[in-house]
Amino acid sequence: MSELISNEIKLNDDYPLISVVIATYNGAKFIRQQMDSIIEQTYPNIEIIIVDDNSTDETILILETYTKKYPNISIYKCESNLGYVKNFERGFKRAKGYFIAPSDQDDIWHKDKLRILFENIDNYEIVYCNSALMDENGNLTGKNLSDIKRLMSFDNPLMYAIGNTAAGHAMLIRKSTLQNCYPFPTMIPHDYWLGFVATFNSKLNFIDIPLVYYRKHQTNVFGVKSKGVKRKKRNINKQNKLDLIRTRMQLQFEKCPVELKEKKVFQQLNESYKSFTLANNFKRMFLFFKYRKEILSYKRKPNFRKFIFCFKMFVKIA
Repeated sequence: MSELISNEIKLNDDYPLISVVIATYNGAKFIRQQMDSIIEQTYPNIEIIIVDDNSTDETILILETYTKKYPNISIYKCESNLGYVKNFERGFKRAKGYFIAPSDQDDIWHKDKLRILFENIDNYEIVYCNSALMDENGNLTGKNLSDIKRLMSFDNPLMYAIGNTAAGHAMLIRKSTLQNCYPFPTMIPHDYWLGFVATFNSKLNFIDIPLVYYRKHQTNVFGVKSKGVKRKKRNINKQNKLDLIRTRMQLQFEKCPVELKEKKVFQQLNESYKSFTLANNFKRMFLFFKYRKEILSYKRKPNFRKFIFCFKMFVKIA
């Protein structure tokens, strides 16, 4: 406990230190715009921690021009490729701030992003904002992330049973929340796991203001799906989709605290995911119908399509 306290540095009570953690990998094309937008934040007390996953392009050379100019920026290089989940975890563990703000390497932040999120975190574990979508060249598409996903404030872990609502690039997180997330499972996106664990203790607070300009392009590692990401996902599905889904549900069941009533639901879902017996098929479909309001809350679909989705759970898992 003493180690955790010593790592939480606050310059003053009004503006506690926020650690911006950027996970990079071959991000030379866009990293300057993201770095500039973080440096220009109106929130006055930040450190920037960059964890690079063994980039082979000019990412490190570009970032070193910033560390020479700004003493609050640190770079940590991986000697081998960890993958983005473990790379973020490595950065989170090095953060000294009272709050943590994850950052992608290819977005642009509104200059008031951190200030507005800090003003709205109150007693929540996580606060997150909307995002404006832009194309590879930085042109706004006229759509926000909320036009694709249903974004909201929520506190039920079942809302993470099969889908992720709060994007990591839009989050401000209490450092104490992160301590409950370690170790991050490698087969679940870091923001998915963060949001799921945070619901155990508090509501996630949603601010419907687009404070991130989210870039969609072929080489996105995660986030809003581009055509390239969809192709990659289909390849994964062909190989081991069932095993991945079953492992995710097992992890969620094991992590959910026994004192929460949702623990029993995750136990039943986990059991129904193990095989396609007639009994499990009925159980799975029944659970999806019973808890569809929570489980399918992130989907922007009319009710009749959600009913169809629940019926499909008789012959598949999600």
